[in-house]
Amino acid sequence: MLTDGIKELSQKYFERMKELRHQFHMHPELAFEEYETSRVVAEELRKLGIQVKTNIAKTGVVGLIEGKYPGKTVLLRADMDALPIEEEADVSYKSKVKGKMHACGHDGHTAGLLGVAMILNELKDQLHGNVKLVFQPAEEDDGGAKPMIEEGILENPKVDAAFACHLMGFVPKNHIMVKYGPMMAAPDKFVFKIIGKGGHAASPHMCIDPIMTAVQAINNMQSIISRRVDPVKPAVVSFCTIHGGEGHNVIPNEVEVGGTIRTFDEKIREWIPKTMKEILKGICLGCGASYEFKLTKHFPPLINNDEMTHLVKDSAQKIIGQKNILIAKEPNMGGEDFAYFAQSVPSAFFFVGIAPDEQNLIQMHHPKFSWDDEHLLISSQILSQISIDFLNQWKG
Repeated sequence: MLTDGIKELSQKYFERMKELRHQFHMHPELAFEEYETSRVVAEELRKLGIQVKTNIAKTGVVGLIEGKYPGKTVLLRADMDALPIEEEADVSYKSKVKGKMHACGHDGHTAGLLGVAMILNELKDQLHGNVKLVFQPAEEDDGGAKPMIEEGILENPKVDAAFACHLMGFVPKNHIMVKYGPMMAAPDKFVFKIIGKGGHAASPHMCIDPIMTAVQAINNMQSIISRRVDPVKPAVVSFCTIHGGEGHNVIPNEVEVGGTIRTFDEKIREWIPKTMKEILKGICLGCGASYEFKLTKHFPPLINNDEMTHLVKDSAQKIIGQKNILIAKEPNMGGEDFAYFAQSVPSAFFFVGIAPDEQNLIQMHHPKFSWDDEHLLISSQILSQISIDFLNQWKG
């Protein structure tokens, strides 16, 4: 099983993992701007004697550990990008970049996967196959997974399975959460504009009010989920931005509304924006306004492979024990572009708990988001165990 060796090596390299995590945290970089992060990643891999390819999908990095014996190839992925949030967390390694912070744990994902590289590099003489270490840009934005795949990272050698984890604030520490089948939603984005006729607020009869039209449209669109989608099929429509008007006594010409649609079912994914557009068209016609509607499709839903999920559960049990493995019954409505890997090869994605306990959960994407370095140990240990178990034992 090599489990004892994994745990010993993770402790050996823990201080270096912490240093790297703090370095990444203090110097956060946004989507496709991860130049310094990728430079450090490539440098650390080269120090270990690991084969490195850089500048994939602009800032992506891939390392390859070749085992002593021939066999399959397993891919492990970490995302590197930060968020445009001003940090308020009281930590000694606080972000040094104004308006940017690692508020989703990607600094830990990157440092943790480098820890896996350190561990498995020492165990490569006992590996039957190869480990691809993928450090991906832009998970928070348009997604770096798809362009990295398009540039060929699943080939040479051909990848047989892929795994990734995400630090998660609603999962208690020392636990992981796995999910069979659909795990995370397709996170599509919409923006619509209502074009009316502005004028003096004292003379609304001479105007076409885009604000009132937008309110009617939003209210009617809310009924799509509550009354027109099968309640046993998960779907969300959220309105997150609304812009229009500058003065208290001026009816504006235009209002722009933006938000997100989250779905798992492909037919519902196609139907919701179509229905939103039909509602918008009808209301604008009734009010005398015109409209523009734009949909941007992001990632597909993340669907875990059952066999690979079972492997994650079995491997994690060796590290943290069966009682610390949680099985999610319902999917999460967040989005994750690891979905592209899951579409291409048998894959599994899981959450690593960082919450102090079940009552004290940690809010992701928040200015005060913070977590303890100790969680690097579990993520690096479990990913290492998964890799060894897949390469040395899996016979699928």
